[in-house]
This record gives sequence, structure tokens and C-alpha cells, in this order.
Amino acid sequence: MREAQVTITIPFHDIDVMRIAWHGHYVKYLEIARCALLDEIDYNFPEMEQSGYAWPVIDLHIRYAYPLNFQQQIIVKAKIIEWENRLKISYVIVDKDSGKRLTKATTTQVAVEISSKEMLFESPQILFDKLGVTK
Repeated sequence: MREAQVTITIPFHDIDVMRIAWHGHYVKYLEIARCALLDEIDYNFPEMEQSGYAWPVIDLHIRYAYPLNFQQQIIVKAKIIEWENRLKISYVIVDKDSGKRLTKATTTQVAVEISSKEMLFESPQILFDKLGVTK
């Protein structure tokens, strides 16, 4: 399915006294990759809003295998793995130099009709259209 990746250098303001990235910042790195992925299909947050749907994250799982260090360059890969009833994205964070896998994660989002604030139990047609798949 659709994939995207971004390269990030771990900045000083994201690290703790052990010179590793605080675990809460990983979500930010995933968000950067997710936005790059959504840009690939021309359905990032402004386009979602224009289509009449919000897509809140309802579930997040992160597996911290190895720490991210100050000034380390990482590649965050995002891939759409489900889209029929929800938008599920898998992530892998790897060290840019060695390719070693450091972290795995997933996020799950659901469509909410903005006007009614009702959650849909099936993804709207616009997502299928953006992905180029039939419903």
C-alpha cells in the first residue's frame, strides 16, 4: 500500500539527562511521518477537513526497542495497512546509518463526520478515492 518516510535528527530540546529522546517525543516523530504519508495521497488534515471528516487518533501503540540519542539521524517509515473501516498506519523507526530497527508503532484513526460529530463505522468514499482502491 502507500508508504512514506522522513529523516529526523534528534534535537537537543527532545533529550533528557541521559542524552536520549524522552519517550513522549516519539509520537511527534510518528506524526511527522504520518503527515508526509497523507501528503502522498493528497489527504492531509486540511483536505480531510474540506471533505467534511475529522480523523482523530483513537489508538496508539509504541514498542521501544532501543533509545534514540542526541544528534542521531533516524528514518521514520509510515505505511497504510488498513483503510476499510478505519485508517491504520504502521511505523518503523530505524537508524539512518546502520538501518537497525529501533522502534515499531501503529496508530488507528476513525472518520468522524464534522457536521454531526458522529463516528462512522466504515471509512468514507473519499479515502478509497484518495488511495485509488475500490470500496
